[in-house]
Amino acid sequence: MRLPIRKYGDPILRAKGKRIETVDEHVRSLAENMLETMHAANGVGLAAQQVGESLQLTVLDVSQVEDRPSTMKLNGAPADIAATMPLVLLNPTLLLGGEKDSGTEGCLSFPDITAEIERAASVELEAETLDGEKIRIEASGLLSRALQHELDHLNGILFIDRMSSAAKASVSSKLKRLQKETQKGME
Repeated sequence: MRLPIRKYGDPILRAKGKRIETVDEHVRSLAENMLETMHAANGVGLAAQQVGESLQLTVLDVSQVEDRPSTMKLNGAPADIAATMPLVLLNPTLLLGGEKDSGTEGCLSFPDITAEIERAASVELEAETLDGEKIRIEASGLLSRALQHELDHLNGILFIDRMSSAAKASVSSKLKRLQKETQKGME
């Protein structure tokens, strides 16, 4: 089932997600619906906050993006991106690499707004799967960027918080309009 994607201005986007202690039917169903919602919106990642749930749960799928390659190791072994996607990650923690990289980012909660964002070029992440398995992912490229973007969401941080002041100024009128539309729709 496709879920409505919360837009900028909705307070849930600033909520820090609660740790998932038990994977029950609600969590499984939510993850499945989030994957369907993300794919329908042509996104590469979606956090629980973006569909109105304040949980440490995110889904990602970068397998269809050919012009922004990714590398991935799963539990220390090289992994084929297409074979491992989509990812459903619970309670993820992130370790950033030292090297920085700048790249274009957008967000399903910010339609038609993109900006150059500087992030770590590579990351290591630990998370749990829906089956309770602990996994470790080492990523670079678009997957690294997407993981950082989605983990920010899980902590109430939005990509506009990472924009340079010049970039933020250039989209400020769009942001104000989007925030007003969202708040008007919530009345």
